[in-house]
Amino acid sequence: MPSESVCLRPPQQPEGRMLKGQLPSTEKDLAQSSSPGSLPSTSPVLPFSIPAKLSSADPQTEAKPIAPRPPARPRPRLERALSLDDRGWRRRRFRGSHEDLAAQNGASPSRGSEQREAPPSPTPSLSPPCLSTSLQEIPKCRRGPGSEEGSPSSGGTCLSGVLSGSLDLLHRDELCTAHSPRLAGLRPPRPPPAMDLDITSSSLRTANKVDSDHADYKLRMQTRLVRAHSSLGPGRPRSPLACDSCSLRSAKSAFSLLAPIRTKDVRSRSYLEGSLLASGALLGADELARYFPDRNVALFVATWNMQGQKELPPSLDELLLPAEADYAQDLYVVGVQEGCSDRREWETRLQETLGPHYVLLSSAAHGVLYLSLFIRRDLIWFCSEVECSTVTTRIVSQIKTKGALGVSFTFFGTSFLFITSHFTSGDGKVAERLLDYARTVQALALPRNVPDTNPYRSSAADVTTRFDEVFWFGDFNFRLSGGRATVDALLLQGPEADVPALLQHDQLTREMRKGSVFKGFQEPDIHFLPSYKFDIGKDTYDSTSKQRTPSYTDRVLYRSRHKGDICPVKYASCPGIKTSDHRPVYGLFRVKVRPGRDNIPLAAGKFDRELYLIGIKRRISKEIQRQQALKNQNSSTICTVS
Repeated sequence: MPSESVCLRPPQQPEGRMLKGQLPSTEKDLAQSSSPGSLPSTSPVLPFSIPAKLSSADPQTEAKPIAPRPPARPRPRLERALSLDDRGWRRRRFRGSHEDLAAQNGASPSRGSEQREAPPSPTPSLSPPCLSTSLQEIPKCRRGPGSEEGSPSSGGTCLSGVLSGSLDLLHRDELCTAHSPRLAGLRPPRPPPAMDLDITSSSLRTANKVDSDHADYKLRMQTRLVRAHSSLGPGRPRSPLACDSCSLRSAKSAFSLLAPIRTKDVRSRSYLEGSLLASGALLGADELARYFPDRNVALFVATWNMQGQKELPPSLDELLLPAEADYAQDLYVVGVQEGCSDRREWETRLQETLGPHYVLLSSAAHGVLYLSLFIRRDLIWFCSEVECSTVTTRIVSQIKTKGALGVSFTFFGTSFLFITSHFTSGDGKVAERLLDYARTVQALALPRNVPDTNPYRSSAADVTTRFDEVFWFGDFNFRLSGGRATVDALLLQGPEADVPALLQHDQLTREMRKGSVFKGFQEPDIHFLPSYKFDIGKDTYDSTSKQRTPSYTDRVLYRSRHKGDICPVKYASCPGIKTSDHRPVYGLFRVKVRPGRDNIPLAAGKFDRELYLIGIKRRISKEIQRQQALKNQNSSTICTVS
C-alpha cells in the first residue's frame, strides 16, 4: 500500500497560464477539487497554495485580487493534503504564556503543537505542521516555483514551499485591497522580561510600588514592569497595566498589594512566633519594614482642659485633623482634664471625626481625667496589651479633679508610656506642683505584665525610665510670673507677640532648667500664644474681676531612652475651639520604632467595636443630612428678573 505522505507537486497547467492559489473557503470548493476516490472531507488537511509566476503584462493587473478557481485535477495521492477542515481551522489555539517562555528558552511547549514531535533536523519532517498554532507560527520563507521541482524524497520541503508561497501571495493581495483584513503579527516588538520565580522577592514589595519615599522607588519604576504584563506571552494582547505610571491607580490590578505568604512558611511551626531575628516573626524586622520602611511612626498627642462643659464644639477637625498636616497620623492620643460629664459621647465624637480608618485601642478614666488612644485599624495586630494606672494628688477631694492617668503598651519592639496630668492650680503654688510630679513618677505602677524592653536602664523610683518613649501632657498649671500688666504689654502685639519674651516669665521653663521637674524631658519650640485663660466663646483673656494672668498651662513634653528617636514636627494650639477657658494644645511627632520579640502578651486585634460602629453610623447620617440640606437649598432658590 503506498504511503499517504507525499510531495505536493504543482499540477500541470495550460500553456502560458499559471494559477494564483487561494485558501479554499467552502466545502463546495473542496468537493470540486476532490476525486471520487478521495478521503472524506472530515479528515484534517492543510491549506494549499500554488505559487504562480507574476505576469509582466500590466503591473496594475497584478494588484487586482483574483477569485479562487478550482485547480486542475490533481493526482490521487495529493487529495488528502488538498482537503481543508474548516472546523479544525477554527479550533486552532494560541500559545500560552508557559509555552512562550519555553519557546524563548529553546524548549518545546508542554502541550498543543505537533511540532515537538518533529525531529530536530534542519529538514522539516513529512508530517505537516499543526493547524492549532497561531498564524505567525507558519513559516514564511519565500520560494520560487522552480525551487519546488524536486525528487519525491523532498516532500517536506515541497510542502513548506507551497504553504509559504500561499501566505506570500495572500499577503500581497491584502496590501493591494484596502478593505481586506491584514494578518498582522501578534508578537510584541521585544520579548517580555524574565518572570521572577521568587514571589517573596523585593520586586513585588508594596513599598516599591506605591511608596514614593522608598529609596529605590524611582530606579525600580524605570526598569521594571508589573506582574500583569510580565506573565503574558507574545501571542496575547498587551495589558493596559503593563507599565506602572508611578501612581496608586496603576498598582490596582488582579494581584493583591499585600505581601505574599509562602506555603512553607505557614507550615513551619516557628512562623510568626518567638524570635527577634526570625524571618517570619510577627513583630520582627520584616513585618516592621512592610508597614514602616523608614521605621518611623507618625504620632499625634493632644491635651485639653474642657472646664467640665457639657457642650462640645460642633467640629473637632481643627484639633484632630489640622490643615497644616498633609496626612493623618498613625496613632492618636488625646488627654482631657475636667472632661465633660458624658465621657462616652466624647469618645464617640473622636471616633466620628477620625473615621473608619481608626479604632479605639484603649480608653481610661480617673475621675474627670480621660485618656483615649486611637490607632490605625491595620496596626492593631502589632500592639501588646494596654495597661493603665492612676495617681490621685488631691486626697481630700471627693471628685478626682487633680492627679495623673498613665497608659502604656508596646508597639513592635518599642514601649510607649502616655501620662496626662492635672496639677495643683494657683499662681504661687509652684512647690505643690513639684510635689504632684514627684508623686506621679513614684506611684504609677507600670508596666505590669508587659515585659520591659530594657530593664537594665530602668529605675524603680521613676516610671518614666521604664519605657522607651514617654509623652507627658496635661494642664500642669505653671503660670507666667510678673503679673497681668507685664504679660498684657507683651500680648498687645497680637499674633506677632514676642513669644520668647513671654517664656522668660514661664515657671515651668525655669524649673526644668533647674532640674527639679520633668527630668530628662524636652518640649518642642512654642510659637503660639498662651492657652489660658480665655473668656468662653471669645478671643479675649480673662476679663472678670479676678484678672488671671494668661499662661502656658497646657503643655506636651517627651522623653526617649535613645537620643533622636522622637522628632517634633509641629506644636500648636487650636484658637478656633472656644467652648472652654483653655485652648487645646497638640503636637505632631515622628517616633522611631524598633523590631521586637514575640514574647509579649498581644492585644490580638482587640478594640472597641461598639464605638466603631456608632461613629461610622454618625458619619453616614451627617453626610446624608448635609446632602439633603444642600438639595433643599438648591431647590428653594428663587430667581428674580429686574
